[in-house]
Amino acid sequence: MPRLEPQTFNTLDDDQRVLWDNITTGPRGNPEREHGGLAGADGALIGPFNALFQSPVLGDAIQKLGAAVRYETSLPNDLLEVAICTMGGHWRANFEFWAHARLARNAGVSEGAIDAIRDGEQPFFGDEQQQTVYQFGRELIENQRVSDETYESLKGMIGERGVFEVASVMGYYALVSIGLNTFDVAMPPGVDAPFDD
Repeated sequence: MPRLEPQTFNTLDDDQRVLWDNITTGPRGNPEREHGGLAGADGALIGPFNALFQSPVLGDAIQKLGAAVRYETSLPNDLLEVAICTMGGHWRANFEFWAHARLARNAGVSEGAIDAIRDGEQPFFGDEQQQTVYQFGRELIENQRVSDETYESLKGMIGERGVFEVASVMGYYALVSIGLNTFDVAMPPGVDAPFDD
């Protein structure tokens, strides 16, 4: 059961309204770029955004980082979404995994690989770069380190900038997943959660 009451623009104080505007007028405000828009039928923002209103200053810093991670890296969409799904799957963050599994499919990540990530199995991507991004993430999760072999392999594919961006994406989406799980953020109406609690 969600732990936070949904916030609409009219229920917010002035600082929270600034944050609302920053979220909804940035790159996420374009409904064609996201997973069906930012607001639910009740007018509240869906997904991780509602929790950000608890601390508008911190919330704004987090949403700005999220916009940079999502829209301003050099990573192609398929690698971005593999990184996000790897973290969402590890944290069993229902909303995050659902939203980004859809985006991963649209970016060309196979259904079988997405399902395997969800199910905690070893995915086969059929794409060396996608496979290496996943391997990089699993090593970080399991060992808190990345092997020289995996680091050099990913660096050879996408450069040092790309490696930094993959690590940053994974760190940011661990933060998002923790927030979603802490506040037990609900799925949109009529959508089944990817993970059983």
